[in-house]
This record gives sequence, C-alpha cells and structure tokens, in this order.
Amino acid sequence: MDPLSEMLSELRLASGFFLQAEFFTPWCVNSTPDKEDLQRIVPDAEHVILFHLLTEGSCRVRLQGGSESWDLNAGDVIILPRNEAHLIGSDLHLAPVRSSSLMQPPDSCGMMRISYGGGGARARFICGFLSGDPRLCRPLLESLPPIVIVPLCDPEKIGWITETMRFASLETSSAGIGSSVILSRVAELIFAEALRRYTTSLPDSQHGWLAGLRSPHVSRALSLLHARPAYPWTIEELSAQSGLSRSALADRFQRLLGEPPLRYLTRWRLALAARQLRETREPLARIAQRVGYDSEASFNRAFKREFGAPPASWRRRMRRMAADDLGAH
Repeated sequence: MDPLSEMLSELRLASGFFLQAEFFTPWCVNSTPDKEDLQRIVPDAEHVILFHLLTEGSCRVRLQGGSESWDLNAGDVIILPRNEAHLIGSDLHLAPVRSSSLMQPPDSCGMMRISYGGGGARARFICGFLSGDPRLCRPLLESLPPIVIVPLCDPEKIGWITETMRFASLETSSAGIGSSVILSRVAELIFAEALRRYTTSLPDSQHGWLAGLRSPHVSRALSLLHARPAYPWTIEELSAQSGLSRSALADRFQRLLGEPPLRYLTRWRLALAARQLRETREPLARIAQRVGYDSEASFNRAFKREFGAPPASWRRRMRRMAADDLGAH
C-alpha cells in the first residue's frame, strides 16, 4: 500500500457532509466556523478539516485578510486543513455575512441548508468534514497550506467525479436507508482524490510530507515505516530496502520532511501509542511493545519527551477531559 493510503487508513477519519448551500448573485459570506459550529458538526472531535465542493456555478474565494483570491468553478473543491478564516462570494468586496447565521435547521438527513443572495446566477455547494487525531494527522496537516483548491473535474476523469457529485447531491436530498454511511464514504473519497491531485501538482521545489510521496525512494521509506512501525528499523536497512545509500536517503528525507527517518518513525510510533492510550485500557507495557519499544521505561521516557507527561498521567488527563466534555453536553 502506498504511504498516502496507509496514512488515510491509519487515521480512521470520521467523515461526511453537513451542509447544502445555494447562493445567488450578488453574495459574499464569511464561511469560517467557530468552535461552537465545529462542535455541532462533529461533537468532541479534536481536529476537524472542512471542505467545500462547488457543484454548480462559479464564485471567488480568499483568506480573510489576504490579498490573493482564486476563481472557483463547478467541480472545484476547497480544503481548509486548519479552518482558516475565509470569504467566498460572487463579489468579495461586499460586506460578508457569516454563513452560520444563514443556516437552517438540519433536515431529516441531518444536513443543514443555506439559501441566500440577490436573486441572480446560482452557485451550489456541498460542504463536508473529516475529523481525526491531530497527532496522527500531523505529517499531513503540516504539509498543507492554509487553503488547498483542487479542480476535480478534468477531461480525463470527469465521468466518475461528476457522477459521484451528482450521487452525493441526491443522497443529501433524501433520508434513505444507509445515507449517512454512504455520504461518509463519498466525503472520504472526494478528500482522498483531492489530496492525490494536489500532490501530483506540487512543484519539484516543494517540501513536506506530501512532497516526499513524489520521491520514489522517500516514498518507499515512508511505506516501510508505516507498514511496520514496531519493527526495529535501522537507517542501514531502511536505505537498503529503499534503493538509496544511507547518506543519500538521510539527506533526501531530511530535505523533504524536515527530520531524519528514525526521528519521523519515533514521532509516528508515539502518535499511534497516544491513540491507543485514549481509546483502550490496554496495559502500558503492551502498548509500548505494540509500537516498537522493548521496555516500558524507554517508552515512558520517549512519550514524556514528545507529550510533556508520562503515558499514565497523560492517559488520566485525557480521560478527565473526555468526562468533563461529556458532562458539559
């Protein structure tokens, strides 16, 4: 399996659609969610990635406070990895209205709706989300800019993308059996395809985790590390299996990802351990062994360096926070 597929599989992202919106020229909205909005979309999620899929019409988008804007056409998807403040509209010089103030209550399919504007040409969006553990998402999130705009409909693959978008639009308009599961898979599919296309469009000078996927040798090393994180990798064995010399792999990995291969592996192991600490009651020794540590003591030291607290203390704090959030709801 390639590293992007490994990463998306390991992230176990929750995904789906939460909003259908139609706007009529002239219009301009601030589509930035606040914490309360995110809690309504995905309760108790640690990190939420939002995306907007334009299914009809055209408009423009820019980051709030930014000077650069982009044209959007039907089939384009906008991904906000860190939910940066942004404006979308037919005319970005208009005073923006907060999109959250325009939302109508959820329908029988659980979708909120917006219909707003001056009565001119229509633009339609389906808005989706993905949520997951920010520690596991870190390599991916750090490699993405504040806003990612990807045209999904090109002449070569317009067929299945168009049909997928049409299917999603129909599903969001009904409350059929299994709709939520189907929409979750469609949202994940659109996100994965957008990431894949964004990765192939990166310039050769680009750095980051996604840029590393474009290097055959670094991509091979990442595949090995993600496939067998508990294995006692050495740089010698990793380089031999990646098809580069030890120094060449270390240099290329460092240049593209900003850290050496074994440091990357350590951070990935500890992120996997953190998820197991949150989600299970497995003994620390078993979790340590599962992610590649021979002794609980060495696991404790490494975890404390990364997270600022020993794993047992960190686990207790996470449980208290989860209990407090449950009580608040």
